[in-house]
Amino acid sequence: MISDDLVQAYRRDGVIVVPDVLDRNTLGRVRAVLAELVAGAAEVTEHTDVYDLEPGHTPENPRVRRIKAPHKVHPIFDEIVRSPAVISILAKLIGPGLRLHGSKLNMKSAQYGSPVEWHQDWAFYPHTNDDVLAIGVLLDDCDLENGPMLVTPGTHTREVWNHHGEDGCFAGLIDPDLIQDEIKRAVPCMGKAGSMSFHHVRALHGSATNTSNRPRNLLLYEVAASDAWPLMGVKDFAEFDSRLLAGPSVITPRLTDVPVRMPLPPAKRQGSIYETQSAAKKSYFTRAA
Repeated sequence: MISDDLVQAYRRDGVIVVPDVLDRNTLGRVRAVLAELVAGAAEVTEHTDVYDLEPGHTPENPRVRRIKAPHKVHPIFDEIVRSPAVISILAKLIGPGLRLHGSKLNMKSAQYGSPVEWHQDWAFYPHTNDDVLAIGVLLDDCDLENGPMLVTPGTHTREVWNHHGEDGCFAGLIDPDLIQDEIKRAVPCMGKAGSMSFHHVRALHGSATNTSNRPRNLLLYEVAASDAWPLMGVKDFAEFDSRLLAGPSVITPRLTDVPVRMPLPPAKRQGSIYETQSAAKKSYFTRAA
């Protein structure tokens, strides 16, 4: 699915976009499932294990900003990350042994889709090595107008910025005053629906509010090399191994010299990244009304 040049670009920049990975039939099926899920949000009034709600959500006017762990919510989301096309790309980028760390579906609805402040995924779930990445599946055409994910090339080989607040607790974002140069160098991950971005776990990224009249739904998967073990521990080994995408079970974690700062003490506001970041005193993007 990808050339050696794209693999080298990922090594150099920490981010690539691959067009036409998801076929039109699968894309249509996902959109139908997503429409059903959004309609189901009319039955809830607060965040649940499935729904993370936008400010202003009401049963009469459902507003969903995230579907949590979609691979557990509907089989089509598990099917996509285990597809031969995706596995072949992952194998070239991080090796033959692969494990799904988690998934989410961020919904940048037209005119109010919430921003995500600048951060590194590594701050949330450090592992024994950093052969870890996130896949962004574009479920809608994405351009500069509808809030694309912005990634700063080369930051995956640099420091891990502080993601803690003034109170010492994990805040899930970086003080924007510390990364002004990096923000200026950020590039948008854009493409037609069905394209997929792949960004390194240490790459700096964020996204603005969607102020356009078009949605920008982004299905995200976090995938690790099977010998990368989460430093926060494994609570259920059988469940841990059930998320293997390729290769055998591994009980010998690979340790590499990578910078780590643990996400502890935990955030004051637990839940999605939106909840965690909402407690911060400083932000870069305009928050959703």
